[in-house]
Amino acid sequence: MKTIEEINQKIARDEAVVMTAAELKSKIRTGEDVTAEDVDVVTTGTFGVMSGTMAVMMVPVAKKCSFERADAIWLNGVPAQPGPCPNERLGVVDLVINGTAHADDRYGGGHLFRDLVKGDEIDILVEAQGRTYENHVTLNDIDYARIITTRLAFKNYHALVNPMPTTIQSIFSVTGLTGPFTEVTVSGCGEINPLQNDPFNRVIGVGTRVLLNGAPGYIMGKGTRASPDKPNVSAYADMKEMDHRMMGGMKTSEGPECLTSLAIPIPVLDEEVLSGLKVLDSDVSLPVSDVNGRLAHSKAHYGHIWRGTDKAVRTETDRCLMHPDCPTMRICPTEAIYDRFHINRDLCINCGTCVRVCPGGVFNARLGSIELPEGTIPVSLRQSDRLRAEKLCSNLKNHILGHKFIPTQRLEPL
Repeated sequence: MKTIEEINQKIARDEAVVMTAAELKSKIRTGEDVTAEDVDVVTTGTFGVMSGTMAVMMVPVAKKCSFERADAIWLNGVPAQPGPCPNERLGVVDLVINGTAHADDRYGGGHLFRDLVKGDEIDILVEAQGRTYENHVTLNDIDYARIITTRLAFKNYHALVNPMPTTIQSIFSVTGLTGPFTEVTVSGCGEINPLQNDPFNRVIGVGTRVLLNGAPGYIMGKGTRASPDKPNVSAYADMKEMDHRMMGGMKTSEGPECLTSLAIPIPVLDEEVLSGLKVLDSDVSLPVSDVNGRLAHSKAHYGHIWRGTDKAVRTETDRCLMHPDCPTMRICPTEAIYDRFHINRDLCINCGTCVRVCPGGVFNARLGSIELPEGTIPVSLRQSDRLRAEKLCSNLKNHILGHKFIPTQRLEPL
């Protein structure tokens, strides 16, 4: 058995073997005999829609004594909650802003968080005692800004179908979930998800150091809605160290949602820890539920979603019909499509919406399908980006090997 301290000493001596989850799984699939002596740390990660995300910050608004305390505040039109500290007569406002709060049906808290981290200027509007105050700031002007998650990185998710002959508006769809059983939407990164790789609850816990949206942060404990079968975590990190490419916002048919990412190193202490890391997509359950009330319908697994499918969307630009009102540009949930057939890869999460809505078939990707008693149901939307999650795992691996990130011993289990 190894200890985390011993592993960190090997890292300091540049003797540690660090693998991404994808690298380890590749070895397992080819039948290679990997033991706990062969690897010291495996980096895991996930990226996708995670509603339980908020920011806590203190923003400058006006000179001292300009107003007593804020009654209401908006950032780029996104409403926030002033407080909990009133900052009486200081000209600044402490606030909490939810990732799912939104200014309109195209821009919400997740978009705002990304714009701040990217360095964009943000408009602030405050109402106080019947007067309004305005300011324009960047993240550099904000002394304190942290992302705090109430729940993220569920061990696994539900795939959702609509058994009714109607269209249901849902955060799990972009244009509405059609039925009966015409499409299925999915979330989760399967075999590389952090909690999926610690099934015996040996490593991840309170005080575990992580990358939250690319920034060093820490696990605070289990998240809301956590259960023994579907655990998740809460975490925090400083916004000023985050990577805007590892976060963002996504439009759904029920309003904007927040995109959040998490990477966690798994120190390989012994063979039991390693056995948990050997999980493959086909081993990871994917319950299928009715979007109406989340009632259980049947079961699938993540092999249907991530094996033999395309992680990235491809383009065939010569197929573009040059539609004057390009539906793909208009509907793309992350607004990653521009000039009809170009993809901004910093914004694209490879969700597959463009594959379904482009009339000329410019955008292509095998998204997979699941088998139900009602037939073969095609995946129409992926709200998690496996490709970006694997990139996050690689980033964490490089941070560890470059002595920029040190795995920590948890203080207590979840």
